[in-house]
Amino acid sequence: MAKKVFRFDRVEFETKISDSLKALRISAKASDFIPAFIHRSVLNEYDFPESNERLEFLGDAVLELVATEFLYAKYPEKTEGEMTDIRSALVRGKNLAKASERLGFGDLVLLSRGETLAGWDKNPYILANTFEAFLWALYLASGFVAARDFVAEHVLSQVEEILEAELHVDPKSRLQELAQARFGNPPEYELVLESGADHEKIYEIAVKVGGKIVGKGVGTSKKKAQAVAAENALSKESEWNSEFPLT
Repeated sequence: MAKKVFRFDRVEFETKISDSLKALRISAKASDFIPAFIHRSVLNEYDFPESNERLEFLGDAVLELVATEFLYAKYPEKTEGEMTDIRSALVRGKNLAKASERLGFGDLVLLSRGETLAGWDKNPYILANTFEAFLWALYLASGFVAARDFVAEHVLSQVEEILEAELHVDPKSRLQELAQARFGNPPEYELVLESGADHEKIYEIAVKVGGKIVGKGVGTSKKKAQAVAAENALSKESEWNSEFPLT
């Protein structure tokens, strides 16, 4: 008898993945995609051999290659630096998390009881990693062309929106320009929380403008968390900027 976990048992788990693959028009075995949805937190509660962390690492490489190939062909007039910035915006965690959410991956990822109750299936960091792990599983099951087409439909299709909103501009640089112009001082980044083992640290950073916290971000390095915090602050600029008196 399958060992029961908080969300669903093994048979139900594979059925849900199979249904998702059918909805995505992917002709592959559901069993090939199971590892993509195994979060490391559940390994102590279920007899899966490993989590999706290694797949996420490899999926990231496929994603970078596909995005690079796409931008090189689509924008022959852009410099290396411009393409690098656009690629970073396309493949950053926030964008991947949105794609993962649209695909319903949050309903599939298998978490520990505690993290399920805490709502980690909606955590952008976990959603982004799940997307990359799924991509590698797709690459292994169906080949590079299938992986490339999947990325084109669910990630690269956002490129015009990113360019129009200037989301490819480094968020820390944009926030610094805004803070300097308004207050004459750069933003301040503070470490709020550091968790996880030494080899898999997670950092939460808060960013302050004018002495007030205007954004927070989480990442696997302080640099990444700062960038996410800056992006979070910029997304809410109209909310907090109006609170400050003009100087």
